[in-house]
Amino acid sequence: MTTKKVLLVDGMALLFRGFFATSFRGNFMYNSKGVPTNGVYQFLRYLTDAIHTFEPSHVVCCWDMGSKTFRTEMYNGYKTNRDEPPVELIPQFDLVKEVVESFDIPNIGLENFEADDCMGTLANMYNPENDVFILSGDQDLLQLVKENIRVIIMRKGQGNYEVFDKDNFYEKKALTPAQIIDLKGLMGDSSDNYPGVKGIGEKTALKLLQEFGTIDELVNNIEKLPKGVQNKLQTDMDMLYLSRTLAEIKCDVPISCDLEDSKWNFKEEKVTSALDKLEWKHVDRLLAPIKDQTSVSF
Repeated sequence: MTTKKVLLVDGMALLFRGFFATSFRGNFMYNSKGVPTNGVYQFLRYLTDAIHTFEPSHVVCCWDMGSKTFRTEMYNGYKTNRDEPPVELIPQFDLVKEVVESFDIPNIGLENFEADDCMGTLANMYNPENDVFILSGDQDLLQLVKENIRVIIMRKGQGNYEVFDKDNFYEKKALTPAQIIDLKGLMGDSSDNYPGVKGIGEKTALKLLQEFGTIDELVNNIEKLPKGVQNKLQTDMDMLYLSRTLAEIKCDVPISCDLEDSKWNFKEEKVTSALDKLEWKHVDRLLAPIKDQTSVSF
């Protein structure tokens, strides 16, 4: 049996990245109906480049389904530091999913969970027998790296990727993938707006985990720590464990996606028909990176 190569796409990460990469110049690409399409256009540039680069046999796109999740119920400050999406982006949330559907790529998401949880669940569902690649700009996903699961982090610039796998992970991060969760528990995450332990930054958190391995071992050996670190941990013990829980991606979300439904099978006529409604010029250039992969069979 040929091993399948599955690309899990962090849809919202690519859409937001694409929107802000173009909107800072005021280039919203309105169509004749007044609907902005810049985020969707740039999303497709990222998607087609990744498919061209990594040559998956199967592709799935995962999405956040609203701002309220089980994490906001656990901690009401979770992600409250984020602004409302720009008005020009809002109509593109549905639009981008319609475009993804035209490629016969499944859109997967579940209310009360984040796209990360969906990707973690599907990655662990697929990885025993297949190679899984997760595409995002979000380093929280690095905790998912293990045998047959790689995380592709998009760096600045088109087509600039850093791939993390089980063999290069420690060399790159000086931690194991599982320790990323405890790292966030200690230092918090300013982008997701949870604090971790006040006064413990990345450098200290990294050093503590390299010495003790886990938060649990750290707490079990608290008397061996410098007095200042002991005091910080004891003061913020509840937030330490809450932050660790918030940081951990759930890999048992009640979703499923049959691999056969996600087989990469680019039908140019169907996609072009969908994109024509967006009134973009040079659609052929947008699709050029993937045209040479239409005949690949798995």
